[in-house]
This record gives sequence, structure tokens and C-alpha cells, in this order.
Amino acid sequence: MPHLTWLAAHAAHLLTDVIILGAAIIAGLVAHAIIFGALRRLAGKPARVVEASLYQHARRPLRWLLPMLGVLLAIPAAPLPALVSRGLSHLFSVGLIGGIAWSVLLLTDVAADVLAAHYRVDVTDNLEARRIQTQVQVMRRVTAVIVVIVTLAVMLLTFPGARSIGASLLASAGLAGLVVGMAMRPMLSNLVAGIQIALTQPIRLEDAVIVQGEYGWIEEITATYVVVRIWDLRRMVLPLTYFIETPFQNWTRHSADILGNVILHVDYSAPVEPLRQELTRLLHANPLWKGQVCGMQVTDATEHTLQLRALMDARNAGQAWDLRCQVREGLVQFLQQNYPQCLPRTRAEISPRPLPEPTPA
Repeated sequence: MPHLTWLAAHAAHLLTDVIILGAAIIAGLVAHAIIFGALRRLAGKPARVVEASLYQHARRPLRWLLPMLGVLLAIPAAPLPALVSRGLSHLFSVGLIGGIAWSVLLLTDVAADVLAAHYRVDVTDNLEARRIQTQVQVMRRVTAVIVVIVTLAVMLLTFPGARSIGASLLASAGLAGLVVGMAMRPMLSNLVAGIQIALTQPIRLEDAVIVQGEYGWIEEITATYVVVRIWDLRRMVLPLTYFIETPFQNWTRHSADILGNVILHVDYSAPVEPLRQELTRLLHANPLWKGQVCGMQVTDATEHTLQLRALMDARNAGQAWDLRCQVREGLVQFLQQNYPQCLPRTRAEISPRPLPEPTPA
């Protein structure tokens, strides 16, 4: 009979624990459903960027974090054994630390979405938008790396064994610290380079650049590398330190406007003024021309041809390339139709060969 009484008492305690912890989990799930039900209705409305971002980024993680928080708050009220209570409290405390770290990352994601909605890059004059978005993306990735490292360190400090290991490592740092520092040098240098790029901005998202002889656009900037989208849709992946230590060309550093030129080689008999008038006509008829620069000059005179340079401006590098191709085609067609004799030619002079003198008999 005493055994039955003991079993009944423990069964009652166990049932109470299950009811309390189960109620905490259910309360967390109900709170999740209420919060994100409201967010879903608000996210469908225009100009609700914050709500839409919270619904997108926080819905799945909070499905676990809210019940975890409920269990952590309910543990003191449950009649659990001391050992079990300490173990569960420690476990859910570690989870809560992870949840706090995730909340910091969530705030950076929401800030990035809000700025992306306010500063749009799909417009013509997007220099300021690209500057802001580059800073946000780089700093978000750098923040993610720092938050993960700090979170892991704080989690380890909650374990007594890990604290003693950490203390012994700190006490005998010396050579071990040097070895770890050398091993982590590439990661740390890229981390510092990312902060420097975010602040000084030698490159921004969608900047037109020439790196290693290839023309492309900055497609992505991560915490350790940069992806350059080459004009033929290849991707070049470079470390962040490349853009700090190596010279490269940035065609949209201060403005997307760019000058383009077309080089023609013509005969010395070619009339320059009609060609200059044809260039003006071609540019005024082309919507890719920005309308501020139009000129043609004789830039060189070799032993065979004249070199003409037609100069024009465009709103960005892509339009400048198309404009140059169309103007080049139009000028060549103009020469073919009106001055075919002025196309490059090679002149030669044929001298009669003197006949040999007759040999006397």
C-alpha cells in the first residue's frame, strides 16, 4: 500500500508537470497564431513593408521560440525534481540565448527590407539607392558573423566545463593565440575588408566594373566574397580583399553617365565635315544618346589612313555600348553609300622594269 501511495503521488506530480508544460507549449502556439494571423492581414496591404518583412522572416522561427519561452516561464510553477528543473532551465536558457541572437539578425533583415523598399535600384538615377543598399547588405553580413561568434561564446559560458576550458585557454594563450590568429587571418582580413567597403564604398551593388580584364556588374557582396556578373552571364567570384588591395576600374563610381567613342579609319580624301554632320544626325535620332556630348575629331594621321574619333555620351555603360555599335554601323553605311572611294585603301606605284641592254655580238 505505501508503494501504491508513492506511485500515485508521483503519477499526480508527473501529470501536473505534463499539464503545465503542455499548457505553456499550447499558449506559445496560440500566441504565434494570433500574432502572425494579424501580421498576415497587414502584410497584404500596400506600404506595409515592416509587417510583410516580419511575417516573412519571423514566422517559422517564432513557431519554436514562443513555445520555448512559454516552457521556460512555466518551469518554476511545475513541481519538477530539482535535477530535472535545472536541466530544463539550462536547456531552454541556451535556446533563449539563441533566440535573442536571432532577434538581432531579424532586425537587420527587416531594416534591409525597409531600406530596399524605400531606395529602389530599378530606376534610372539609382546611385544613392545602390550606395545605401550596399552598406546595409555588407553590414548585415558582418553583423551576422559577429552575432554568431558572440552567441556561441555565450552559450559555451553557460556550461561549467566549457568555462574551465575557456579559462585555461586564456591562461595559456601565447603560442595558441598566435596559431589561431594565423589560421583565421583570411577570414579576419575579409571581415575587416567588408567593414571598409561598407564605409568607403569603392564598389556598390550593380556598379559597372572591369576586373581582371572582364567587364561586368557587382551582383552580390557577402561577408567574405564579391560576385561579379560578367557581360556574357558568367560569374566571377573574388574575395573582398581584392577590391581593397588590387586596382580595378569602376565605371559608375560617382555617376552612371559615361562617354563612348567610335574610331574610324578612312582615306586621306575623306571629307570630315559631312561625317561630322552625319554623326549629329545619327545621335539626335537615337534615344540612347543623353544629349550633351557630340563631336568628331581627327585624332591621328598615319602613313595610310586618317583616324577619326566620334565622341558621344550615354546614361549608363550598357546604353553606351549599344549606342557606339549603332553609330559605328551608321557611319560606315554613310561612307559606303556616299563616299565609297574614301574607305581605307592601300596605294602602290608600279614602275616599269628597264629592259636589259643587248649583248654585243
